[in-house]
Amino acid sequence: MSAALAQAFSMVFEPYTLMVMVIASLYGLFVGAVPGLSATMAVALLVPITFFMAPIPAIAAMVTATAMAIFSGDIPGCLLRIPGTPASAAYTDEAFAMTRKGQAEVALGAGLVFSAVGGLFGTAVLILASPALADFALHFSSFEYFWLVLLGLTCAVFISSDRPLKGVVTLMLGLLVACVGLGNPAGFPRFTFGNTEMTGGIGMIPMMIGMFAISEVIRYAVDTLPPAELAVEKVGSVLKGQWALAKKYPVQILRGSSLGTLVGALPGAGADIAAWMSYAMSKKFSKEPEKFGTGHVEGIVESGSANNSALAGAWIPALVFGIPGDSITAIVIGVLYMKNLNPGPTLFTTNPQNIYAVFMLFVIANIIMIPLGILCIKVAKRILRVPRNVLMPLILLFCIVGTFAINNSLFDVGVMLAAGVVAYLLEENGFPIAPAILGVVLGGMLEENFITSMIKSDGNLMSFVTRPIAASLAVVSVLVWVAPLLRRLLRSRGPAAAGS
Repeated sequence: MSAALAQAFSMVFEPYTLMVMVIASLYGLFVGAVPGLSATMAVALLVPITFFMAPIPAIAAMVTATAMAIFSGDIPGCLLRIPGTPASAAYTDEAFAMTRKGQAEVALGAGLVFSAVGGLFGTAVLILASPALADFALHFSSFEYFWLVLLGLTCAVFISSDRPLKGVVTLMLGLLVACVGLGNPAGFPRFTFGNTEMTGGIGMIPMMIGMFAISEVIRYAVDTLPPAELAVEKVGSVLKGQWALAKKYPVQILRGSSLGTLVGALPGAGADIAAWMSYAMSKKFSKEPEKFGTGHVEGIVESGSANNSALAGAWIPALVFGIPGDSITAIVIGVLYMKNLNPGPTLFTTNPQNIYAVFMLFVIANIIMIPLGILCIKVAKRILRVPRNVLMPLILLFCIVGTFAINNSLFDVGVMLAAGVVAYLLEENGFPIAPAILGVVLGGMLEENFITSMIKSDGNLMSFVTRPIAASLAVVSVLVWVAPLLRRLLRSRGPAAAGS
């Protein structure tokens, strides 16, 4: 173990990796601070560059860019009332109300400091929980993995959407895309329509770049609203008074960090859902709920802790089971496979130095967030005035060049552009795209484990519930499926009983 730790330390603290982290941090802060450019988009745009990096610097770039983008999304939310990332939307009105009261530095400082605290809490859980879960997962067979993947897909539908039926539609779309090509257990060409380019399947990375970056470019192109005006010309010292807030709201910080980590670990949830749930919980348990919405910092403290702790939480199922906790880790899993660091429990035994390096990267990213975040807040006025009509064509150009560079294939560029159009149309009509992404990532894994299990059991479906862990996962999956139906049934019986 000491040798692996020493090796991890040398990989993380080499000058090249540290330089990559600083550059990725500044890039993440910029992307998060520009309204409309999400943390997921920041990671998707990094993929073509990480293709030319060693594994640890590539992971370092994605970890730091994500953490910074989630925090810096608070800046336009606070100053313009436009959340920079979806994770900041939960408390945008609260932060903007504080800006109107002349407390912009308190709101931004709380977002920065407690994002870092939440991130470090999530990292601690990642460090403690992942190895234990990996030891447990070594006893899994194809039966357990089948139910685990099915549970992950189910959670993605019910958690990431307030309309589960629309989530099911996009999930099925993702599973359909995962069926394309020869990469199925039978090795039979499916949905290729005689096109040799499609025998290798639809590229996951070009598709994700399209769904998260190109869709935003299209959204900007059709947006006719005038740009918003800054609510404040200058922001004061952001660290002033943060220690007093930490002493005043310790329960809220712990509750937000815990909830964020837990929600992040659920497939398909992510930082934005963690922030909304945490803000709602903060208001519910607050001693001053009437102050929420008027510029009260309590909700910002709790949800700020939740959104960054969710990032580390999402890596737990991604590293241990190869099941992404959110759309960001879905992209990361694709990069891990490209770097021959196949996620799963064996990664902890065959490459422990890489796992320790990932843990160190999370700790460093959350520590450097504070000084770099202060710098970003200081120059926020200039960042927010970057013309979007200059920025968006550059993003489009970068997407096209980066996607082409992965396989030197124009077909991949076509996939990226088509995925962008489809994602835009889906989101405009209220269909969540997170289930589609998880369907693409996990579709092959679901089919492979199902076929393997059927071969092992000689076609006996009862074998899927004879092993204790598999049976437990099956029960949980079925409960998640029937819970909405039971809830609806109870609601319909309630008024009927009251009427009689």
